[in-house]
Amino acid sequence: MNYSANRKVLISGASIAGPALAYWLTRYGFEVTVVEKAAEIRGGGYAIDIRGTARDVVDRMGLLPQLRKAHVDTRKISFVDPAGALIAAIRPEAVTGGQEGLDLEVRRGDLADALYAPVRDTVEFLFNDSIATLEDRGDRVDVAFNGGSHRTFDLVIGADGLHSNTRSLVFGPEAKFHRYLGYTFAGFTLSNDLGLEHEAMNWNTPGRAAILFAHEPSDRLHGFLIFAQDEPPFDAFRNPEAQRDLVAAKFPEQTWQIPRLVAAMRTADDLFFDVVSQIHMPTWSKGRVALVGDAAHATSFISGQGSSVSLVGAYILAGELAGHADHTAAFAAYEHRTREFVEKNQALATTGGTIVAPRTQEMLDARNDALRNPAALTGAEGRAANTGLVLPDYGHAG
Repeated sequence: MNYSANRKVLISGASIAGPALAYWLTRYGFEVTVVEKAAEIRGGGYAIDIRGTARDVVDRMGLLPQLRKAHVDTRKISFVDPAGALIAAIRPEAVTGGQEGLDLEVRRGDLADALYAPVRDTVEFLFNDSIATLEDRGDRVDVAFNGGSHRTFDLVIGADGLHSNTRSLVFGPEAKFHRYLGYTFAGFTLSNDLGLEHEAMNWNTPGRAAILFAHEPSDRLHGFLIFAQDEPPFDAFRNPEAQRDLVAAKFPEQTWQIPRLVAAMRTADDLFFDVVSQIHMPTWSKGRVALVGDAAHATSFISGQGSSVSLVGAYILAGELAGHADHTAAFAAYEHRTREFVEKNQALATTGGTIVAPRTQEMLDARNDALRNPAALTGAEGRAANTGLVLPDYGHAG
C-alpha cells in the first residue's frame, strides 16, 4: 500500500535500476514517468550475473522463468599464460561465490527487456530525451527536458548510471564522487573463429588482461582489453581514434589471440571505452531527489555485482517510499538498509582486480598458484557480499 503523498515520480534512466524501480513503484500506486536519452531499451551486450539477494528480487517480480530461459550458462573460465598455454580452467562460481544451478547469467539486454515488458503499458516512457535542468522547490521539482517540454513531479530519481546527469545537476561534478580503480578497458564484439561455447578465456601479463567471452553457440564473441594505468586517460574520452591507438599501444604482442583482438578493436562499430571506477557518496539523496543503482554507488564491472546491487536498491527504495508519508524519511530508510550491502559489494572490485588483471608479476604468480589449487578458491568473500542483505517484505503479493 502506498502511504506516501509523493505519488508523481520521474525516473531518469531506463537501463536496469530505472525499470526495476518503475515496476515496484507502480505496484505501490505511484504515477511513474521514465526519461531515457536512447531511442529505445538497449538490447544485446555481454552477460551479467544475478545472484544472491538480487535473485530474490527477480523472483518476487515473477521474472525467474523468463530469465532462466535466457540463462547463458558460462561453464568454465580458462586462464592462459602470455604464450597462450593453459594455466587452469575453473567454474565461474569458484571465484564469484555464486551457487551453481541457482545463479542467473543473462545478456544485459535480455535483463533490460525482461524489466521493461511488465511496465511498458503502465509507465510513461520518454525516449530520445533527458533532463536539462531541475529545480527543487521544496514542495515539488520543476523539470525542463532537452526535448523542450517542462513538467512538475513530486520526486525525481536518478537511475542514469556511472556518469549520471541527474547526480551532476543536483550533487555537483562527478569528480567529487568518482573513485578510479586504476584500470582502463575497451569492450567490443568480434567473430568467433575459435568455436567457443559457454566459456571465457583470460590472458594475462602483469597489469593487463585480454578476455574472450562466448555466451552460447554463436558466431560472435565479446572481447575485452584491460590495462592498468595510474591516471585516467581523459584526453582519449572524446576521441575514438585516440582510444583505439591507446589500447593498441598497450597490447603489442604477436602471440595468442592478441593481434586478432587488437585488429577487431580497431574496426569495431560497438567499441565501449571507459575506466574501471566506482561512485562513493556520503548520501544518495538531497531534498526531493535521490539516486539509485550505479548513479548512487557504481561497484564497477570487475566486482561482477553492479546489476545485482541495482536491482536490490530499486526494490528497497520503492518499498520505503511506499511505506513512508515523508520522502525524507523514506530516503533515509533506503540508505540505512542498503549502504552496508553496497559497500560489501564495492569491496569485491579489489578481489576482482587481482583475479582479472593482477598488477604485478608477484600478484600474477600468486593468482596462478591459487587457480591450480581449486580447493583454495572458495568464493567466500563474494558469497558473503552477494547474499549480505535479507529483503524486507513490503507487503507485495508474492
